[in-house]
Amino acid sequence: MIRQCLVVIASLTFSAPVFATWSLVNESSVLSFVSTKAVDIAEVHRFTDLAGRISDKGKAVVTLELDSVHTGIEIRDERMRETLFETGTYASATMRTTIDMDTIDELAPGMSQLLDIVVTLELHGQAVAVDVTVIISRLSETTLTVTSRSPVVINAKSFGLEDGVEALRSIANLPSIGKAVPVSFMLTFETSP
Repeated sequence: MIRQCLVVIASLTFSAPVFATWSLVNESSVLSFVSTKAVDIAEVHRFTDLAGRISDKGKAVVTLELDSVHTGIEIRDERMRETLFETGTYASATMRTTIDMDTIDELAPGMSQLLDIVVTLELHGQAVAVDVTVIISRLSETTLTVTSRSPVVINAKSFGLEDGVEALRSIANLPSIGKAVPVSFMLTFETSP
């Protein structure tokens, strides 16, 4: 009997950790960006339709529907969809990365961890690797957040969006629209207990 107990304890101690799959909770997540026009007028916008998951192997994918851009002005939303993002051709943007699942598995509820990751952003037919530092926070056994530590600056030129930005500037009769855009996010994920 003692020998059987030792075998069970040893198998539990030395077995590989079992990682869970995590699903993004849209209602508790936000991805926002700041646009600047006429040199010093800055405004915060966001996307309202996000989906994503982190697989048990650490493959993370987050997709945002570009039609869900929300600036607080309906005509501006429409112009951004049609003229900038061209959502008829490019309906969504996707972020892909790999997260070390040991980092998540080792976090007790209430703990956080800084993590440097490389995110591949697929937008407007282009894929660009971006260095991002995130804070992973374990809120409970079944909930975690992934938050950008600081804004990530995305340049319109990297994604072939500069013509769209110029078209928006012309339509709105503005002296300028900034082509470098700070992006921030706070993404909530849940898993089954």
